[in-house]
Amino acid sequence: MGKFVEAAKKDDLANEMMKEVKIEGHDILLARVGDKYYAIDNRCPHLGGNLSRGRLEGTVVTCPVHGSQFDVTDGRIVRWLKGSGPLQTVSKLFKGPKPVATYNVKVGDNKVLVEI
Repeated sequence: MGKFVEAAKKDDLANEMMKEVKIEGHDILLARVGDKYYAIDNRCPHLGGNLSRGRLEGTVVTCPVHGSQFDVTDGRIVRWLKGSGPLQTVSKLFKGPKPVATYNVKVGDNKVLVEI
């Protein structure tokens, strides 16, 4: 069990927005969807792409490097790499599908807290 650390103020993120936050050496993507806040590793497990530079559509973030997609609610893979064919097959052999790590989030007193 970790400790909860302030990552942002509630008003720092509008609906369907995300941002990169650094907390005690962790590079975290903080996202808001509706009234809920989510925290996941900011680095794509494929080749380390910066997910905060990607696109958020609903609860799905798309990596700007190779188009892998992850659900910010639970870290599950929605799509591993964009496209198909030999390049994707070879890429899967070297770096197979892996979900992105998630962090627990609490909201209160205008603060968004992430468990580290």
